[in-house]
Amino acid sequence: MLYVDIPTQPELQNLVSSRHEASVSIYLHTTPETQNIETSRLRLGHMLKEAEEQLEAAGTPKRTIWPIAEQVNDLLDDDGFWSHQANSLAVLVTPDRIRTFRLPNRLPELVQVSDRFHLKPLIRAVSVPQHAFVLALAENEVRLIEVTGDLPAETVRVPDMPKTAADANHTASVNSRSASGRIHASEGQKILLRNFCRQIDAALRPILSGRTEPLILAAAEPLKSIFRSVSSYPHLSEGMIETSPVNETPSALAEAARPILDRLHQDTIRHFHDLFAARQSEGRAITDISDAARAATFGAIDTLLVDIDDVVAGTVDEAGAVTFDAEDNATNYGVVDEIAGRVLASGGRVLGVRRADIPQDAALAAVLRYAV
Repeated sequence: MLYVDIPTQPELQNLVSSRHEASVSIYLHTTPETQNIETSRLRLGHMLKEAEEQLEAAGTPKRTIWPIAEQVNDLLDDDGFWSHQANSLAVLVTPDRIRTFRLPNRLPELVQVSDRFHLKPLIRAVSVPQHAFVLALAENEVRLIEVTGDLPAETVRVPDMPKTAADANHTASVNSRSASGRIHASEGQKILLRNFCRQIDAALRPILSGRTEPLILAAAEPLKSIFRSVSSYPHLSEGMIETSPVNETPSALAEAARPILDRLHQDTIRHFHDLFAARQSEGRAITDISDAARAATFGAIDTLLVDIDDVVAGTVDEAGAVTFDAEDNATNYGVVDEIAGRVLASGGRVLGVRRADIPQDAALAAVLRYAV
């Protein structure tokens, strides 16, 4: 199972507001295969040295650099931490604090030093569903399958998960036609299946608590409708694998789930494009970075798409005016990243995508709450 720490909206907002003259952002590739994790540990050591060199070049005092290096080196020595990883790792560190996020996406590696964190890759991990769970549900079989972008699908062990509908109801069969109060015929079967689904939902709660990945249901009627009616997981996908999962392998279920994940992302992008086109005539759709910086500063952006791979170096002042630089260094930061942070701080929505998904092939695109 991938060990992930997806930041919540409040966590992202706290990271956006964090300021320190020596803020280091490191993103590196990792693997959940513990036997192959040493390469990532070595890579983080090299990236730390790169961050130290950037800080030294900016004239940062050694007494400020040392606590940063000490915290990252402590992380490098933590065997327990490295035995539970996902596909990427974000390390955000100042002299006072280190924060890490294990991410399901395969993000580009980078080191950035500034007075604030570089968060676009983290936003990408929140935006694009490449990691999901499939609940394979039948009367005589229940499995939770983890689906990731690069690794084979795996069955997740779920403590207290009922094995069958009959076991959940302490009966020989849920299809018995004998009468016992309300428990008889087809009505009685539905009551027993609903109890079965409630127990499944209860068993899943400790596993899925705090997570945001889609849960995709693979089931046939009547279990399909019954489980949807009792599920408490807020990210149960509308898209489903509408067939009995009996005898289906984890890899087959994962293959059936991936088009659903693709549609979730495509639907989000399509909706944005439609809205962007509708708002252009009202002066509420922009792709210019300077215009977006001003709009974000005054809380005018409702939804922002940003190119996750591009870094536009520079600064944005308190009035939203942009100063562009030829290259990034320890005294500037990613301008688009700063715009995204201001949108999040004002309660707007930010989606990190690829350039091809942005209208007009721009570095960003924004739909405004009102014309500015």
